[in-house]
Amino acid sequence: MRTLDLVLPDTRYPIHIGQGLLDQGGLIARVLPQQKAMIVSNETVAPLYLERLRAALAREGVETLTVVLPDGEDYKDWATLNRIFDALLKAGCERKTALIALGGGVVGDMTGFAAACYQRGVPFVQVPTTLLAQVDSSVGGKTAINHPQGKNMIGAFYQPRAVIADMDLLDTLPDRELSAGLAEVVKYGLLGDAAFFGWLEDNMALLRARDKQALAYAVEHCCRMKADIVGQDEKEQGVRALLNLGHTFGHAIEAGLGFGVWLHGEAVAAGMLLAADTSRALGWISNDDVVRTETLLAAAGLPTRAPDLGAERWMSLMSHDKKAENGSVRYVLLKEIGYAVVANAPTDIVNSILCGKFIQHSLKV
Repeated sequence: MRTLDLVLPDTRYPIHIGQGLLDQGGLIARVLPQQKAMIVSNETVAPLYLERLRAALAREGVETLTVVLPDGEDYKDWATLNRIFDALLKAGCERKTALIALGGGVVGDMTGFAAACYQRGVPFVQVPTTLLAQVDSSVGGKTAINHPQGKNMIGAFYQPRAVIADMDLLDTLPDRELSAGLAEVVKYGLLGDAAFFGWLEDNMALLRARDKQALAYAVEHCCRMKADIVGQDEKEQGVRALLNLGHTFGHAIEAGLGFGVWLHGEAVAAGMLLAADTSRALGWISNDDVVRTETLLAAAGLPTRAPDLGAERWMSLMSHDKKAENGSVRYVLLKEIGYAVVANAPTDIVNSILCGKFIQHSLKV
């Protein structure tokens, strides 16, 4: 097991990365303020891992309650969030009763948001079960639910007490979900580490084959990068916005197609290529850089073309992006592989890029 610390002005917490961690209940028990917790999971993950986690915590003397949510991005809404509040209230849970998120990014985001809101704030712990959640969404305290007009538009910054990233949980992850997580891994190389991008080019086959050593290295590297960025800018007033590379376009894809049609990582992959194309059109990166990006994403099993939302719909959806300022959309773009910036781009250039990338793309579920 390797442990990183995310250090903020008002708190710090460990990110544990390794194998067999789900059965080490002490990693969670030691950060709980009382010997009682509510585990939040979903209908896919719960049959696989819920009882193992409960047993591990029971060995540490922790009583656990559970709430199991429907699975999918389309359930990341108020109605599903209320199921968590209903369970907490029915059980008479107090301010010291922690929530434990056992699932992917949707479960983690919703559990964190519920923790931020219930009785104005209760502790919570992240136990991410997808690669995407392990390398990105479980770390840094972003919590949210979706709105029909935009992804993650309603939420809070609220940090967990600990993150437990167990590589063994990736054994049951469907191939499509693994690839979606690899999109966020590639993102870290593109935005801030050219050497890591090169490592990914050399090791993508190992990652897709679920080599535990390669996966642990990638997860640790991404978490280390994110911990450093969040430590500098917890509330996304500056450098943290770079972590949204591909997300302005990607969130528009998710909302435009309907949440859950494309996985988040699939939309981000297409979004990163649109950002790369925009950067090339501005004269910032070379055609070779775009080709390297597209080749790596394709090797990860990800889409390399965006769906046709219609230019007006694209711009309408992107206008709701959280980086927008004074009504102007701001994008995360590339100066080179390993160096990203937040910048404006002329609307005519963005429109031409979108029109050039439009094709109908169908993914097998």
